[in-house]
Amino acid sequence: MPKAHIVVVEDEPAIRRGVSDALRLSGYEVTEVPDGATGLREAAADGVDLVLLDIMLPKRDGLEVLCELRRRKPTRPVILLTARGSEDDRVRGLKLGADDYVVKPFSAKELLARVEAILRRTLRATPEIRMVKMGPGTIDLDRREIRWRDGSRAELSETEAALLKYLVGNRDRAISREELLSRVWGIGTAGLETRAVDMHVARLRAKLKAPCGHHPQPEAIITVRALGYMAGPALSVTSA
Repeated sequence: MPKAHIVVVEDEPAIRRGVSDALRLSGYEVTEVPDGATGLREAAADGVDLVLLDIMLPKRDGLEVLCELRRRKPTRPVILLTARGSEDDRVRGLKLGADDYVVKPFSAKELLARVEAILRRTLRATPEIRMVKMGPGTIDLDRREIRWRDGSRAELSETEAALLKYLVGNRDRAISREELLSRVWGIGTAGLETRAVDMHVARLRAKLKAPCGHHPQPEAIITVRALGYMAGPALSVTSA
């Protein structure tokens, strides 16, 4: 299995080189970036598994990069690199959807432990799923489209497609509304209503119902009492 691809966005050359060298010695593929504008482009590129993002960056602020990255890639994991004493920025970053942070100066051992912990979770949790089979229909997540056997079609919004992908990618467990807000919407949950998740699930369920004339199918999204939601037996990953 190939090692993960990590983008390091850090403007201080010595820190950027040190972090990148430590990651490469551990077998990771690394892309180094010195500013926020280029960092956003590289962090949002296909094939990236994790982003290490400094907050204080030239050209574009790190938190601004994080906010835009969450809009483009809702589930891409991000670890913030922060200066000691910048607690407000760390809190803002976590609320914007950062997965973790490390405070400068940090040891390579600490950083690698946090990288490995997040990658163990996210690489398992978010496999590259493009097509989902569902009874008499096929869901193309890249095109955000449901194609039924009778020729009818339905479109999914970007959030609905990301929600469905996350549920199918974690089909062995129930996922809380708070986790869905963080990993699909890319936002923290402090003070937020989780009804946004329920409304999106309701709309998605309606779109996943087979058109009239097809036999009833098992439930696509299951509500697990007091826990959240999980993919139902109607959904299965397919390569075609």
